[in-house]
Amino acid sequence: MMDENEQMQIFDMWITEHRGLFFKVVRSFAFNPHDQEDLFQEISTQVFHSIPKFNGDSKASTWIYRVALYSAMRWSVKERRHKKNQESIEERHYALRQNVENQNTQLDWLYEQIAKLNEVDRSLTLMMIDGHSYREISNALGISESHVGVRLNRIKKRLTEQSRLVKANGI
Repeated sequence: MMDENEQMQIFDMWITEHRGLFFKVVRSFAFNPHDQEDLFQEISTQVFHSIPKFNGDSKASTWIYRVALYSAMRWSVKERRHKKNQESIEERHYALRQNVENQNTQLDWLYEQIAKLNEVDRSLTLMMIDGHSYREISNALGISESHVGVRLNRIKKRLTEQSRLVKANGI
């Protein structure tokens, strides 16, 4: 049985080493600062509680992705029910406060496109961007490697076509 101190040390190490992974998942499932903070807290809590169950059969990053993505999907369902057809004033004001100078329009465009994908495709895309193998993605999401490949190829094709349209239209 793992003691809480050891669990906290592993958690601190994972947060430090995999900060980008947490950020990608949060940014792909939550779209305003308040929701991003809530989702980060939810994912962090779930990752912390999952540490004793991690047996090392996969890389830590694959395990963290699995926990983070499932947490984000559950959180999304709960939030959709909670916010059904409502847009908060905070979201509208945040859009007005964003600093245009610090924006990376290509990265913002990519995250917008990823956000439009269904939750499984979003998860596949994030793990692919992070360089995970089809086997690792398959293990994390519980689908076959060949299905991972098919879905990722369709996603890449769709994103490439959308990118060409954006460039052609000068948007």
